[in-house]
Amino acid sequence: MEMPKYKTALIVGAGEGLSASLARLFAREGIRVALAARQIGKLGALCSETGARAFACNATDADEVERLFGMVEREISSPDVVVYNASTRARGPFVDLVPAEVAQAISVSAFGGFLVAQQAVKRMLPNKHGAVLFTGASASVKGYPQSAPFAMGKFALRGLAQSMARELSPQGIHVAHFVIDGGIRSAARAEPADRPDSMLDPDAIALSYWNVLRQPRSAWTWELEVRPWLEKF
Repeated sequence: MEMPKYKTALIVGAGEGLSASLARLFAREGIRVALAARQIGKLGALCSETGARAFACNATDADEVERLFGMVEREISSPDVVVYNASTRARGPFVDLVPAEVAQAISVSAFGGFLVAQQAVKRMLPNKHGAVLFTGASASVKGYPQSAPFAMGKFALRGLAQSMARELSPQGIHVAHFVIDGGIRSAARAEPADRPDSMLDPDAIALSYWNVLRQPRSAWTWELEVRPWLEKF
């Protein structure tokens, strides 16, 4: 049973939390890491820790995304693992939502995912090898009150992932969507002392991504839900 091997990972929408946990895990496994974000000033410590390279990119701009992949290719190598971890929210009562803010939220959550995935797949198809991983949320499958833009974007991202998986799996590209169903633990967002492990540990989420990446192609997962043991669903 042949296990897939990966050499270079690109994480788009990088920052603290899950992106940082993924970068550390990939680096420990000997995978070269590229990080992309609108603002890369805060990525210095993570780059020093993991040996990653940071690249500034607006994921909703097709030209910038194309340039990003060109730079990663020239300075590291063509990524065979691409993680899309970018999203944004516009919250409020439905009748009060600002159309321009809604459009931006959908663009970051879904259209950016399309742009990044398209550039990734163009490079993966000649080798019939690669993985594209999308980070979803509870809103990928449940539209919450006063959160229509986030649900619209995350529902669209899930649809993109499902369509890609059906088309590209037979061509050797593993496409997977992760429903992160619960709050993620962070330094600024600690769980109550009387509810241990009631929030998702970003290192544990990263391990789930890694387990999916390591799947032999005879048993690929296209979608995985993760939630704390106390989370209702």
